[in-house]
Amino acid sequence: MDLMHAVPFSDPVRVWAGGYEDVDGAAVVVLTAGANQRPGETRLQLLGRNAAILREIVPQVIARAPDAILLMTTNPVDVLTWATLATSALSPGRVIGSGTILDTARFRSLLSRHFGVDARSVHAHIIGEHGDTEVAAWSIATIGGMPIAEFQAASGRVLDRESRERIVTDTRRAAYEIIERKGATYYAVAAGVVRIIQAILRDESTVLTVSSRLTGSYGLEDVCLSLPCIVNRSGIAQLLDPPLAAEELSALRHSADVLKAAQQSLA
Repeated sequence: MDLMHAVPFSDPVRVWAGGYEDVDGAAVVVLTAGANQRPGETRLQLLGRNAAILREIVPQVIARAPDAILLMTTNPVDVLTWATLATSALSPGRVIGSGTILDTARFRSLLSRHFGVDARSVHAHIIGEHGDTEVAAWSIATIGGMPIAEFQAASGRVLDRESRERIVTDTRRAAYEIIERKGATYYAVAAGVVRIIQAILRDESTVLTVSSRLTGSYGLEDVCLSLPCIVNRSGIAQLLDPPLAAEELSALRHSADVLKAAQQSLA
């Protein structure tokens, strides 16, 4: 009702509470069901509780909307994206996890504040797990088409080791801080989900850091994590594997190992 009453201030849209029959013929189904992350609880600690919920939901969604693209947002999103693929038997490109799209936005926001530029001019990615092992891909970050190191020289603003570590820590710890202060994250992750849906429905072929099953990227197989992906009406049309620094690649492989261990706990 609260959302419905906001419609006059926005675009015409129907908002209602319904059942599985309401997803008949849907192009995209967003899966948000799950238990809330408790203060101090990691996303991976949520796994057992939320996997059980999704095992019940996913088959019923597929029965009603067999041609839909599934967009997973429930945490731990990477492992549950993998579990949804296993449960649904859909092709990998049709099951997308919201992944690090929000972490990437946080990273870009913090870099924009440090350098005093519009966040939309910052192109940088958080890859790997949406969680404690996520990886800041500094080596491919650019501002205005310039690598970070070159932009520092041009702008006169220094990004030293301490500043880098603070930005990465603030990116990684943001959700914990928000949960501690207000109980859950709502608005930024919702905006990120809308952005993914727009890319699908508008067939944009835009690059977003979303979670999907890897089939050889960086030598990694059968694990869901975030990399830059081309997203369009088919879902994930292509995974990109830009060149990473050696330490970033090592950190990405560690992130994959952590997620694989969690996946195996569901087997």
